[in-house]
Amino acid sequence: MQWDATYQKSTKGIEVSVQSSFLDDRSEPEDNLYVWAYKVKIKNNSVMRVTLRQRSWHITDAYGNTEVVRGEGVVGEQPVLDPGESFEYTSGTPLPTPSGIMVGTYDMEVEDGGWIVVDIPAFSLDSPHESSPLN
Repeated sequence: MQWDATYQKSTKGIEVSVQSSFLDDRSEPEDNLYVWAYKVKIKNNSVMRVTLRQRSWHITDAYGNTEVVRGEGVVGEQPVLDPGESFEYTSGTPLPTPSGIMVGTYDMEVEDGGWIVVDIPAFSLDSPHESSPLN
């Protein structure tokens, strides 16, 4: 699998890196089905222990239609990250268009009982089925 560019963002010492990859073998352009995998790495560069409790994604297709996906944890887990630790996972999303964009947040509980909202950087979903305009 070939991964696209890495997008990174840091919030209060929690660094989130994301890469996406178009899945040609799972997509069916003739049926307006385009599928991507995305790989996320969360690294705790802070001095506090954090637990990822919830996620919120905004997935927008090429027509500007946005789907909001919220849920507990990621890939069935609520990882606990001590300072210096990281957690990686891979997931996926379908779209009815050959391109789109994703952005989101993680709600993390801090060891002292407080909460922080960690930004997930916006990243593009691009397929070889999207024609780029020539300028």
